[in-house]
Amino acid sequence: MTTPDHPSPASPPPVSAAKDRIYRSPLGLAGGVLLLLVVLWLGFDALVKGHGRTPWLALAGMILIVPLVIAFTLRPAVFAGEDRLRVRNPFRVVTLPWGEVAALRSGYSNEVVAKTGTKYQLWAIPVSLRARKKAARRQQRAAADAARGVTPGGGSSALGPGGSGLGGFGLGGFGLRVPDTGPTRADTDKAMDELRELLERQGETEPAQGEVTVRWAYEVAAPAVAGAVLLAILLAVG
Repeated sequence: MTTPDHPSPASPPPVSAAKDRIYRSPLGLAGGVLLLLVVLWLGFDALVKGHGRTPWLALAGMILIVPLVIAFTLRPAVFAGEDRLRVRNPFRVVTLPWGEVAALRSGYSNEVVAKTGTKYQLWAIPVSLRARKKAARRQQRAAADAARGVTPGGGSSALGPGGSGLGGFGLGGFGLRVPDTGPTRADTDKAMDELRELLERQGETEPAQGEVTVRWAYEVAAPAVAGAVLLAILLAVG
């Protein structure tokens, strides 16, 4: 029993939930910004300097194109929390509790598979076959260097050609090979590995259970449809 002379200790503050990990495509973001600048520049130029139907066509074109550019470049993102995976694709948002995720697959595209068998593509984590091949070559080269006793700094534990002796013909004629310090795994594959770790760790926990929800992005689709309709009417009227 607590008394006024011996007050109970203060309860610890509640632990805040961990922030979601956010995955986005840097190339997609850069490309989207560039496309938007070009579209807006051409569109506003036509609005200001155009004659006749040109300003109206430019306006309809911008209403159609701008939402589509945003949808396919700036909008895609994957939010990975402790309890669920939220996938924001161009025209819909899919929320999957970890308990409802059956697998995360990587092939020619990255996708999440729900336990119902439904597949959802991860637009924000595109597969780069070129980056994957480069990473695989670095991994093979690192394994071959380790088998030959080459040190990580690019030297070798043996003298002779390719080593640090007089018979080598490498960097500067001293037998030193330029080290390849690039990643041995593609960035998108690393992101998928992190998601798989979260799935393995959180999939069976009680807070990670629930139902899969899908919400369509009407805020993106509606302006694009309006722009398409307006453009079709202008072209039909002539």
